[in-house]
Amino acid sequence: MRLSILFLVLFSFIVVGCGGNKKAEKEATNNVVTTEQVNTDQVITEKYWKLIKLEGQDVEMVENQEREIFFTLNAEENAVGGFAGCNYITGEYELDKGNLIKFKNMGLTMMLCPDVDVNESELMEVFELTDNYTIHNDTLELNVAKRAPLAVFAAVYF
Repeated sequence: MRLSILFLVLFSFIVVGCGGNKKAEKEATNNVVTTEQVNTDQVITEKYWKLIKLEGQDVEMVENQEREIFFTLNAEENAVGGFAGCNYITGEYELDKGNLIKFKNMGLTMMLCPDVDVNESELMEVFELTDNYTIHNDTLELNVAKRAPLAVFAAVYF
């Protein structure tokens, strides 16, 4: 009789112990945090975007130009910063699903650069008109509707 009771007690501990492990395993599985991988090629923010085409025409630095034309998007502040050929660019942006983008409150510093032949108003018009973007292989196209790109930029990594 004692042996039967002892066997029953041991069997109960084994069953309870195994069941507890299954419960712990299930809870551990449910608590696993999965991280979604982000394809950084498709990310528009926190990159240095150098202008390479404007209205279908190749863009190169002109004589006496301080630096190349570029912009960046700061994700934390939704801020735009960059350089338009003579003046610095500032502004804000909003991103939405489906690669939609809206630039707001865009402006330029007011420096005078008589020796630099750059039409900054063309670039600023791109920001005004753009409503969507496309990224492929570190090339960014700013678009309006489904027309040809207004401007094309290349990602530059330092």
